[in-house]
Amino acid sequence: MTATRRILRLTGRDTDSFLQGLVTNDIAGLKDGLVYAALLTPQGKYIADFFLRRDGDSVLLDVAEALGDDLERRLAMYRLRADVRIEPSGVNLQRGTGTAPAGALPDPRHPDMGWRAYTGAPESDDASDWDAIRVAHCIPETGIELTSDTFILEAGFEALNGVDFRKGCYVGQEVTARMKHKTELKKGLRRVAVEGSAPVGTAIEADGKPAGTLYTQSGGRGIAHLRLDRAQGGMRAGAAGLALL
Repeated sequence: MTATRRILRLTGRDTDSFLQGLVTNDIAGLKDGLVYAALLTPQGKYIADFFLRRDGDSVLLDVAEALGDDLERRLAMYRLRADVRIEPSGVNLQRGTGTAPAGALPDPRHPDMGWRAYTGAPESDDASDWDAIRVAHCIPETGIELTSDTFILEAGFEALNGVDFRKGCYVGQEVTARMKHKTELKKGLRRVAVEGSAPVGTAIEADGKPAGTLYTQSGGRGIAHLRLDRAQGGMRAGAAGLALL
């Protein structure tokens, strides 16, 4: 099985302050379990989302393998003279929704997303229907709903416990805070009923006007990124009919 996640280990006396100044969430939460967070551009756009876990004197960073090279490069760029080393961890992810093994921690995004554990065993999961769970709770996935065009508040990161508005500065914080406090979101991820099917990434139209994009689908429902002012009445994504849930 090809690994889908890259688990990095960050060590050094400046690790906590380094991460605190970069990521969207407060790493003080590591004392309680996993922290879900993202790295953003200075313009507030998504670069990567990941999980952080305290492991002795180090911090494990769990990111999609497809984003691993770019994230390592960016972290090295921000490191400058900080005492932080970024290395392979030698552990792998196991996850599931059944009985959690010893040492596993709950996924902080939603209770139905189960548990995550990090051991020397090969990467594995318990074959849970992750797409169905994500659609049920409008949880975005790396590389599907979460892309380089994503603003994390439009992707629901506040409800997913992925952003902290009291922690202070981080990269992209100014734009994110302004979207939270000074503007009304005009776009965002929403659950839709889907009659028929359409490929991930199919454009949505409402009354002949562009209204968004359809993404993950499961069991007659889906996740769509919508222009909220146009997400009314019947919508279409290719051959599929859509309705806001």
